[in-house]
Amino acid sequence: MGDSHYFSASPGGKRRPGTVGLRVGDLDLELATDRGVFSPDELDFGTRYLLAEAPRPPQNGALLDLGCGYGPIAVALSQWAPQDPLWAVDVNPRALELCRANLDRHGRPDAVVCLPDDVPPDVCFAAIYSNPPIRIGKAALHEVLATWLGRLAADGRAYLVVNKNLGSDSLARWLNQQRWPTTRLSSRRGYRILEVGSS
Repeated sequence: MGDSHYFSASPGGKRRPGTVGLRVGDLDLELATDRGVFSPDELDFGTRYLLAEAPRPPQNGALLDLGCGYGPIAVALSQWAPQDPLWAVDVNPRALELCRANLDRHGRPDAVVCLPDDVPPDVCFAAIYSNPPIRIGKAALHEVLATWLGRLAADGRAYLVVNKNLGSDSLARWLNQQRWPTTRLSSRRGYRILEVGSS
């Protein structure tokens, strides 16, 4: 991929289409992937852990996959809450293309897959699920989270999976300092699942 990154708006490298199995709980699905997106060769442990351990989505509000990549979280949400409005956002156009294809393939052509700036400002979310792009840097990550956590509904919750070695504990402290009540739901193999409430 040269000097390009999965969180870039211009992923580099020749395309190399492939598939990844989404096998978590009651899900047994195949997803299209490609070079230039996050974890294109297998479902990464953090995402798998989040889907296995975080609470299932509510059945009565809009859902958001923040930093959707090729769409494993969005596809899982689409299967578990098929009636909920579903949004998936990313800055990587290749990721958005794959996420769109995977949601279409698995029965959710109505889901909205788009760039972050294309989400209307009046849309609020009952739940946000994310394996956030920690490697964009602390300041950029804080800006991203502040933007989207501010769009939680009054009783909404966000579920984030973050590796301890990449700052999960300091992130939890920062979130609490910013008045987003944050608790650690679970910990495994150095990963934390954080539950974040609306401020």
